[in-house]
Amino acid sequence: MRGAVEQIHLAAAHEGPVEPVDHVLAEPGRGLRGDRHHGRPGANDLTLIEAEALERLADEHGVALEPGESRRNVTTRGVDLGTLIGRRFRVGEVVCEGSERAEPCLHLTKVTGEPGVLTGLVHTGLEAAIVAGGTIRVGDVVEPLD
Repeated sequence: MRGAVEQIHLAAAHEGPVEPVDHVLAEPGRGLRGDRHHGRPGANDLTLIEAEALERLADEHGVALEPGESRRNVTTRGVDLGTLIGRRFRVGEVVCEGSERAEPCLHLTKVTGEPGVLTGLVHTGLEAAIVAGGTIRVGDVVEPLD
């Protein structure tokens, strides 16, 4: 099972706007350089979401979100992120380990003004630790290592 990085988004501030980038430096234990969570104790290194989940959200719940509006860093296509929980996987040159599902939060409802976003995106994101750093680029392969 192989997928790809479709988009990368960073937000410099907690409730600030997300910005698309072509690449980002991923640092073990610190996260993505330039993101609001970078270096923050207890924060996730990386969050991912499936592009297909955003498409289902629009089709089934009538809520159209652009990938960055999900507040997840990396939007993937072609990989079931749920299968990466508890496993090591590669995102381009970066090695990660999936820890748990990244569930939508009330903040996302506030930002979008769409209460249906919570139901539509449940169990679709992934929180991951960065085990070996490097650069993540749009177009990189996403694949399990075991």
